[in-house]
Amino acid sequence: MSSLKQILGDMKSEVSGLMMLAAVPFQLSQMFLAVFFFHSSEYVLAAAIHGRSKVNLGSLLISKAYVFAMMFSWLEYVVEIALFPGLKEYWWISNLGLVMVIIGEIIRKLAIITAGLSFTHLIKVYHEEHHNLITHGVYRFFRHPSYTGFLIWSVGTQIMLCNPISATGFAIVVWRFFAQRIPYEEFFLRQFFGSKYEEYALRTPSGVPFVK
Repeated sequence: MSSLKQILGDMKSEVSGLMMLAAVPFQLSQMFLAVFFFHSSEYVLAAAIHGRSKVNLGSLLISKAYVFAMMFSWLEYVVEIALFPGLKEYWWISNLGLVMVIIGEIIRKLAIITAGLSFTHLIKVYHEEHHNLITHGVYRFFRHPSYTGFLIWSVGTQIMLCNPISATGFAIVVWRFFAQRIPYEEFFLRQFFGSKYEEYALRTPSGVPFVK
């Protein structure tokens, strides 16, 4: 009887080990797919809206700091799954991250499509003829829905990997970036659209927590 229990215990351990090994490529493949789709779709939309001649690799939104952050998150995942494998077995947390990735992606892409020619990856400091104040669609709910979407997406990628350090770091760094960018961007928007933007800003939240 004791030998049977030992055999069953060994089988349970082996099954758990195999499930963990299977989880590694699954979680990482979700992450790689999310990153690839996000950046490739950014480029495709930019080319479709503004024309390929006005789009460069900068439209992929990949910077050295961003690459470093992503590499750190993958390193954290590998180290933690080696030292604390149970940390990656909270599937409800990983699935929550996946839902955040999907929601963030949808919000951001809706923002880009709704704004059309008025959407650019770089802040405009001069008013162009095709640059209009967009207040319909997803912009009814947030002044900067593309930032809302990116914040949700970026943090979601790390929750999907069950990365506590990177999830916290991404949330802080991305929030600080937008907290500094929004006032700078809105300085020019108020110059471009005057009282119309003031009224819009009074009734519509920024879309980034704790940023007015």
